[in-house]
Amino acid sequence: MTALSVIEHQAVASVAPQEVLSSRLGAEDYGIDILAIQEIRRYESPTRIANASGHLLGVMDLRGVIVPIVDLRRLLGLPAENGSNTVTVVVTLAGRTVGLVVDSVSDVVALSAEQIRPRPHLGGQGNIDFIVGLAQLNTIDGQRLLQLVDLDALLRDL
Repeated sequence: MTALSVIEHQAVASVAPQEVLSSRLGAEDYGIDILAIQEIRRYESPTRIANASGHLLGVMDLRGVIVPIVDLRRLLGLPAENGSNTVTVVVTLAGRTVGLVVDSVSDVVALSAEQIRPRPHLGGQGNIDFIVGLAQLNTIDGQRLLQLVDLDALLRDL
């Protein structure tokens, strides 16, 4: 590793979450900081809001709190699709509560600094500012990459 890549690796490892909930969208795995997660709920159709953007599915009443429900597939440009494993991950960020619809969740993963890699530099080829880094995981099925999500950056415009 070059000196620059060592520094970059250390910087990413210091801001990346240490424990994440592994969630799936399509064929890709995403890691959501476990400290932001309030609860995981079975998917229920939310109450639609007129003229809301396509990724905002509506709102739901969560024990007296009105929570916006965001379809992460639509937000990330994937086709909308709900299956039998679809769940809503309720997260709290800076006092705001938001429900994130994902295809499924699997497990909580503890990450070490050695597993976390910087996100690739793609130039002007897409906005991936919401990806903090990538975690390389060894599983019994082989290796898999977990994209570590910065929820503040992902939900900035909501």
